[in-house]
Amino acid sequence: MATLSDIGVAAAINIMTAFAFLLAFAILRIQPVNDRVYFPKWYLKGLRSSPLVNGGAFGSRFVNFDWRLYIRFLNWMPAALRMPEPELINHAGLDSVVYLGIYLLGLKIFVPVAILAFTVMIPVNWTNNTLEHSGLTYSDIDKLSISNIPIGSNRFWTHLVMAYAFTFWTCYVLKREYEIVAAMRLHFLASEQRRSDQFTVLVRNVQPDPHESVTDLVEHFFLVNHPDHYLSQRVVYNANKLSELIIPAAFVSFKIRWGAAVCAQTQQSRNPTTWLTEWAPEPRDVYWENLAIPFVFLTIRRLLVGVAFFFLTFFFMIPIAIVQSLANIESIEKAFPFLKPIIEVKFIKSRIQGFLPGIAPKIFLIFLPTILMIMSKFEGFISLSSLERRSASRYYIFQFVNVFLGSIITGTAFQQLNNFIHQSTDQIPKTIDVSIPMKATFFITFITVDGWAGVAGEILRLKP
Repeated sequence: MATLSDIGVAAAINIMTAFAFLLAFAILRIQPVNDRVYFPKWYLKGLRSSPLVNGGAFGSRFVNFDWRLYIRFLNWMPAALRMPEPELINHAGLDSVVYLGIYLLGLKIFVPVAILAFTVMIPVNWTNNTLEHSGLTYSDIDKLSISNIPIGSNRFWTHLVMAYAFTFWTCYVLKREYEIVAAMRLHFLASEQRRSDQFTVLVRNVQPDPHESVTDLVEHFFLVNHPDHYLSQRVVYNANKLSELIIPAAFVSFKIRWGAAVCAQTQQSRNPTTWLTEWAPEPRDVYWENLAIPFVFLTIRRLLVGVAFFFLTFFFMIPIAIVQSLANIESIEKAFPFLKPIIEVKFIKSRIQGFLPGIAPKIFLIFLPTILMIMSKFEGFISLSSLERRSASRYYIFQFVNVFLGSIITGTAFQQLNNFIHQSTDQIPKTIDVSIPMKATFFITFITVDGWAGVAGEILRLKP
């Protein structure tokens, strides 16, 4: 089991890894060959041209030979932190400002929580000897948890009060942050130039008429039902190879936003499965392959994907359980006894106990976003942003079930297996109650891997 020194080693490894990733990013971003990778918004706005085309010598088009830039290659960090919010929005977009705000929000929430925890809760937990007389398998760091408080002790009131205090503070900070983000979004939309998608709705499952073309049918329908605000329409043909067998779709534009909003949010026909309307995505955001999927097929696809996601989530607990069974020294030595002389070396042992439990689940999650994106595409969403939102929501559900619940259940079972075998059944619930808080060491290592090295690694943009 991981000790305090092992956790410190894991933290040091992840801090050094995060710094190495940031250092690599600072160097790679100034190379001409990576210009489009790290400055895509400037190319979209036409503010930057490719150095591969307009550069000087052939070598300088790929590698930056200006040694002065390598001396100042870390200047982007303080510059980004000092940049005023309006300038940052104009430079990198509102999404980047909100993304940075998430990290500042974490500091606002967890710095006061950490101060209270270290000054109040840890002394309350540490000054007990419950675990020493419990007969359970534990390490020194577990003495910092609630498991070290004896049953019926008045010290539990400290945890209850702190739980309410942490919850109140978190809700208060979240409320203030949501108000700030909502105001920023409204100001951003109000100051932005008008876009075609703000006046356009997407119409699907257009009911065909044998006596009228689809173009004339759509135009006639909206002239009759929205005579004051209808502007124009554009029918989508050949959305995919099955286009001749399915109902077409159309983009319908209105003169004012109010007309588009009413159309997008109301039922257009007595038959709720035809003339389906919704806000049209931006032209660059449309996922064209799914535009012509009929409504009935959408329902069937979403049912199939829901069932597939259920089985994916729960069957994935099998490799998670295997990882948890091997993510400690004792299990590795039992499974691979020939490695025992190497593992028992103090330098190697501390790194395995402090780093392996956190990195192992992360490795299993590498291909999960790709799998979830394929499932979302099959489900029939019509915009890239909706595909990403659905994949992200399922990713967090998956992590909650497998990484959180799965790791607690399987980790506790393997850690206290010997106690479960040799004690009466009425004592097993008590053992579980005491053992679950001791899984905090696993989540500490996982968060340091995912939150430090993982996030810093994403900045390199090694994949699209």
